[in-house]
Amino acid sequence: MGIRENARLVRERIWRAAERANRSPQEVLLVGATKTVGIDRIREAMEAGVQVFGENRVQEAAPKIAQIGNDVEWHFIGHLQRNKVKDAFRLFQMVESVDSLPLALEMEKRGALLGRRMKVLIEVNLGGEETKSGASPEEVLELARRMADMPHLSLEGLMSIPPFFSDPEGSRPYFRALRRLRDEVLSADIPGISMRELSMGMTSDFEVAIEEGATIVRIGTALFGPRPS
Repeated sequence: MGIRENARLVRERIWRAAERANRSPQEVLLVGATKTVGIDRIREAMEAGVQVFGENRVQEAAPKIAQIGNDVEWHFIGHLQRNKVKDAFRLFQMVESVDSLPLALEMEKRGALLGRRMKVLIEVNLGGEETKSGASPEEVLELARRMADMPHLSLEGLMSIPPFFSDPEGSRPYFRALRRLRDEVLSADIPGISMRELSMGMTSDFEVAIEEGATIVRIGTALFGPRPS
């Protein structure tokens, strides 16, 4: 099955999940996760109507973006090292994975030097997994308050990757917890932040994520096929 058909099926699944949750499918942004995906296949996805792509590594993203350019939007969705912040500002329109105050401060410093404002999400490690990045749930509210005072960062919401479950229903409590955490930040009425976005859900569980309020889903395998081992 080709990427065009894969894209059609993914959109159909997004549509059905949104309808089950009494939501508009237009509220859900499909981000094609392009880790290890070559230029030709990214172009196929563009031809199929995918307009936003997510990369996990700055060094892998740079040559792809150099060839494809900014006819599409690029999100950074991996762990961002502070020494790569300058490159991230050059390459991406959103960083979905701000996971600490030191990283946010470095990004604010770089944004000020470049005269550019970056859209960002706070990445939350809901499962407390040592192998994953992300702020703890207890850190999020204070981190949001601090980031609200950074004029070169536009805080748009939260992102999370729950532990893997063979049954996607296993992810539901984590998606629900992220939505509640977002609502907690909203209820604090912090000026200067949006918190509209919930980036959660990948190939294995994106329909459950949409039912629980996802506004961004990051889809790799269902769109591009299995990654090489």
